[in-house]
Amino acid sequence: MEDPHNLGALLRSANGAGVDGAVIPERRAAGITGTVVKASAGASEHVPLARVVNIARTLEDLKERNVWTVGLDERATQSYYELDYNMNCALVLGAEGKGLHDLVRRKCDLLVSIPMMGSVTSLNVSVAGGIVMYEILRQRRARQAQSKPGKRASTRGKPE
Repeated sequence: MEDPHNLGALLRSANGAGVDGAVIPERRAAGITGTVVKASAGASEHVPLARVVNIARTLEDLKERNVWTVGLDERATQSYYELDYNMNCALVLGAEGKGLHDLVRRKCDLLVSIPMMGSVTSLNVSVAGGIVMYEILRQRRARQAQSKPGKRASTRGKPE
């Protein structure tokens, strides 16, 4: 992400969704500036942040630590809500207007997209990231609720 407003908004959503941390490249990406801090409403102070030289190599390092890498890409055939996120995973987002770099896209274990119904083909990166982060949170909370003693899973099906 190159736009500090997008980075700030994404960090705010990340904090709200309870992420463990964020990774951004050292070059060609927004750094933590006053604009980022302001756009994050202070959340940038609470989300651990790592700046790395090479995102593709970082994805390989995460895989070695049993973290699945899930790329958000408008060309993916699987919708973000079809994936079971009850695993250690890292959400990989691309740059504004460009999406995921081809090498980074190939390094991802899984690719998901957000279905678009209108004439615009993609969402703002911070909005898209927020949508998927909250789906991950929703699924994990549902799994926790099902596993608690005395709790029953809902018998209702999905709405049609």
